[in-house]
Amino acid sequence: MAAVVPVTAEIAKRAAALAWQDLPEDLIERTKQCLLDWFAVTVAGAQEDLTSILIAEALEDGARGAATLVGRSETVLPSTAALINGAASHALDYDDVNFSMGGHPTVTVVPALLALGEQMKASGRLFIESFVAGYETSGRVGRLVSPSHYQKGFHVTGTVGSFSATAAAGRMLGLTDQQLAVAFGIAATQAAGLKSNFGTMCKPLHAGTASEHGLRAARLAAKGFTARGDSLECDQGFASSQSDHLNAEAALGEPPSGWHLRNNLFKYHAACYLTHAPIECAKEIRLKSNFPPELVRKILLRIDSGADKVCNIPNPTTGLEAKFSLRQTVAMALTGVDTANLDSYTEAVTQEPVIKALRDKVAIDFQPHWAHSLAEMAIQLDDGTTIEVRHDSGIPWADLEKQRQAIETKFDSLVTPLLGPAGTRRLHDAIERIDSLADVGELVRASAKN
Repeated sequence: MAAVVPVTAEIAKRAAALAWQDLPEDLIERTKQCLLDWFAVTVAGAQEDLTSILIAEALEDGARGAATLVGRSETVLPSTAALINGAASHALDYDDVNFSMGGHPTVTVVPALLALGEQMKASGRLFIESFVAGYETSGRVGRLVSPSHYQKGFHVTGTVGSFSATAAAGRMLGLTDQQLAVAFGIAATQAAGLKSNFGTMCKPLHAGTASEHGLRAARLAAKGFTARGDSLECDQGFASSQSDHLNAEAALGEPPSGWHLRNNLFKYHAACYLTHAPIECAKEIRLKSNFPPELVRKILLRIDSGADKVCNIPNPTTGLEAKFSLRQTVAMALTGVDTANLDSYTEAVTQEPVIKALRDKVAIDFQPHWAHSLAEMAIQLDDGTTIEVRHDSGIPWADLEKQRQAIETKFDSLVTPLLGPAGTRRLHDAIERIDSLADVGELVRASAKN
């Protein structure tokens, strides 16, 4: 297969050729919704310690420049902005997901495009074209190496995300398909990220480095820097070194519903996405039964075995670890803790006696070959009553207007405390007008903190 199918060249060709007239109307709306969600989580994530550490390191290293940092007053070099904005947008683990990619697509694409677009005064339409090119690339490369790439321990957002950022930046720069294939080779040799670092600051760093690597790869390719043009499928290339197979048919085949972007999933709980179905199960049980926590004898959770190495920290002690703990998030949901609220993820909540007691009653039955997004829960009470529910969090919302309302609620709740009502309206307005903006720099500057 590797010798027959020129996967790199074909993916590059599709990304480089994507044009405004190719985009169905709903993809413009979906792009705006991705931007609303991305700016919301990035403005909030910009206040995290890891973001401040990265900014301090950059400024100490002389990286001051003209590129805007979302939710901050500092300005830095474009490549540094891609790194820092990318890390900030994944800092809360509250950003969108796509199961074809197997990770978080928007956090690798938007930071590179904002840094580059602000520098070259790119139009809003070019931004949207480039965003969709990068997003679709994330799904194609993700399907190429799924599922073994992730199972081996690679964090897809950092690895596959390097290619999506490259495709987006390359499309904005107007690279030919041959140049973009070479850019993929430059990205391939930088792509990295280990799942073993989940629950630490390195996980969001992966999103930032992917965005920075993609921007660098596209700009170097534009200047004539060389790399192999078949990096995805060649011997000792990305697929053969980081996965057990190369699924060219899945990568180049028709995505579900025609576009990978139509299968984007937004987060409404501020934790790892694989905890969302269990959270929804626990919420449903609590709302329809409303029993005191002390009456719970046992909680059985059935979920895909892949979650074992992603979000199964049994006894979290920090807010960040809580986001990657099935037991903790289930216990939070059962006791009515708002799992959408950022302030719910603290060291104190991990030590709450009622939550700890419930956490210890959770038994997890990991099921092989299940859908990642499916969970079943059975709760047994002291009186012998058993309550059972199931939930699949991997189904995209069919109602785009309803989805927009949910995202706008999330946007307002995260942005208003930091930018104020006037600043929040200004940023929201810039996102809504992106397809008519002459300079996308207006968009990112609207997100800065004065």
